[in-house]
Amino acid sequence: MAETTHPVDEILPPTRLFTLGLQHVLVMYAGAVAVPLIVGRVLKLEPADVAFLISADLFCCGVVTLIQSFGVTQWFGVRLPVMMGVTFASVGPMVAIAGQNPGPEGARMIFGAIIAAGIVAMLIAPLVGRMLRFFPPVVTGTIILVIGVTLMRIGINWIFGNPVGPTAPKLVSPEAAAWMKTVADLSGAGVVPAMPQGVAIAPGAPNPLYGNLGNVGISAVVLVSILLIARYGRGFVANIAVLLGIIIGAVLTGLMGQMNFEGAAKAAWFGVIAPFHFGTPIFDPVMILTMVLVMIVVMIESTGMFLALGEMTGRPVTQKSLSAGLRTDGLGTLIGGIFNTFPYTSFSQNVGLVGVTGIRSRYICVAGGLILIVMGLVPKMGALVESLPTAVLGGAGMVMFGMVAATGIRILSQVDFAGNRNNLFIVAVALGFGMIPLVAPEFKQWMPHAIHPLIESGILLATIAAVGLNLFFNGANATRDDLARAASAADH
Repeated sequence: MAETTHPVDEILPPTRLFTLGLQHVLVMYAGAVAVPLIVGRVLKLEPADVAFLISADLFCCGVVTLIQSFGVTQWFGVRLPVMMGVTFASVGPMVAIAGQNPGPEGARMIFGAIIAAGIVAMLIAPLVGRMLRFFPPVVTGTIILVIGVTLMRIGINWIFGNPVGPTAPKLVSPEAAAWMKTVADLSGAGVVPAMPQGVAIAPGAPNPLYGNLGNVGISAVVLVSILLIARYGRGFVANIAVLLGIIIGAVLTGLMGQMNFEGAAKAAWFGVIAPFHFGTPIFDPVMILTMVLVMIVVMIESTGMFLALGEMTGRPVTQKSLSAGLRTDGLGTLIGGIFNTFPYTSFSQNVGLVGVTGIRSRYICVAGGLILIVMGLVPKMGALVESLPTAVLGGAGMVMFGMVAATGIRILSQVDFAGNRNNLFIVAVALGFGMIPLVAPEFKQWMPHAIHPLIESGILLATIAAVGLNLFFNGANATRDDLARAASAADH
């Protein structure tokens, strides 16, 4: 009897691989380019250098995604459908370094700390991998639920915008003031005039587009389109419901004049990603220690992401595969430091997309990684995708991020709450800890600044609380049967 190929290892036809891979890229693109934009501007780099950071980031995103999804030797790659991107946990420390040391020297200090942290992360990955036994279904389900709830903030901000302007230093010109007044006058009609070239919103200033009915309407059209396609579409069409919804939103915003293709027209057709673009890295012990702490946070969060994917795909994560995945986080971070970019982690946005499509093949993300590499080497393609308004992604975010939360709830449905009431305490308290950064983002203002990177992640707080409470009430009881039961719950 022939051995059946597991859905995770299934190789789809090239056309389907490309289309589904592109869907993954569109979902994670906004998050992938945000960090180089923020850090590059705080470093006060020239526009050409900031553009280079973005291209380098896309290129490394693709390379590390290939390593993580396809696997390289037994030591690297979790071999699940994972898209890798820059972690936002590293933004705070990098901005602090950049603010004190602007220019190429600050970049060299950042990349030196990243290279060293990547090496340390690879060395400690097996130690973190041994923690798998502390993640029974009651812990795993709670963490995945918190991941989904936390991601919802991203999706909602894509719909309504941020209440205040961006944190990167910008100036408000008279043209900007006039445009902001026009936006305010037309907001009731749901019309959003295109932002003139050179106009920028000052940091901390009220965002005139916040909650604009036009943007909300665009997100609503995308959301309804995805739901209709998922309901009435058949086969492959239903699988790419998110991509089709995004395309519909892109066409709509293009007809409304909200897409600006000037950046794509000016971008180059080809760019070389050279290592050590800013010079020899500077290795500062204090900065290295800070970045190592960031990597510990990243690896704990990645553990939750890998467990979520393992349960969605029906392939439970083993200690060996977890160590390989976490080791790749470190390798990706090392590669990032060498090629002038930042620490990498599995992108949680794409976890939800796996749940939406129901397609579990890791080769979809391999295709996505190849697309990202091409985008990094062809800046014009990256600039074209960047012209997509975030309101278009808002409707898709509601579906994808909610799917992550729903997966957590489905896993929790297999937990014994009737016979063991202590499990209720674990879920209740850990969920509360995970909500702290969402409900009270300034809760850490009286705490030492050095520990801020460790406590500003709701996912990390929920993980620590869930693991600690489970040890207190139940002991370390994550057996292979527990993990198999959770995987079965997610698979059905």
